[in-house]
Amino acid sequence: MSAVSQNANAERLAAACVLSMIGGFLDVYTYLCRGRVFANAVTGNMVLFGFHLANLEWGRGAKYLLAIFFYALGVFAAEYIHQKLPAVKRIGWHQSVLILEIICLAPVIFIPYGDFDFLVNSLISFVCALQVQTFRRVHGLPFASTMCTGNLRSGTEAFFRHVTGKDRMELGKSLHYYLVILCFIAGAASGAVLLRGFGHFVFFLVPAGLIAVFFMVTTKRQLAKVRRRFRNMFRKRA
Repeated sequence: MSAVSQNANAERLAAACVLSMIGGFLDVYTYLCRGRVFANAVTGNMVLFGFHLANLEWGRGAKYLLAIFFYALGVFAAEYIHQKLPAVKRIGWHQSVLILEIICLAPVIFIPYGDFDFLVNSLISFVCALQVQTFRRVHGLPFASTMCTGNLRSGTEAFFRHVTGKDRMELGKSLHYYLVILCFIAGAASGAVLLRGFGHFVFFLVPAGLIAVFFMVTTKRQLAKVRRRFRNMFRKRA
């Protein structure tokens, strides 16, 4: 199967919506439960780091600097995986990144609040960078699943072009962006309600959602190849 068709599979609107809900959940989770850190993007953390730096609060500023570092590390890792695992492989770079995200986030459920919040925030910053660097388009349109400033700008720009030029294509583009934004807000809102109502273990919904996205972006042919490979491995061991 060609890389073009597999990339198109990774740009499905349903996958973008689920990733955006996960992005909203992660943002509210780190803010409410892990020391009021914004792990999804680095701008807020840079501002807060600068604030604590100005007040010579080195210890309080370090957690924000660590989140910034791990975000940069996530971008580096995503590009490395992209280079080493092109989409034409049995499992391409989109699926490989999702597997890495699941591996990084699954242990968070078992890490208690408090002393290890810095570790959780670093892992989530790393994962968010992986995600935003890997899943960059929906139906050919650039978007971000872990932040919404660019989505709001692009959606409103497309809506303006529709209103002034009466172009139905531009209306469709704007609705794509606004749907992604609504999913992000829904993820944040539902995350806040669920975390307050049911506690820390609600976080298991994040790796569960990533598993769902994995199957959304993986073609049947890829899954069949993986199953055959595992069967052959077990037969050799037997």
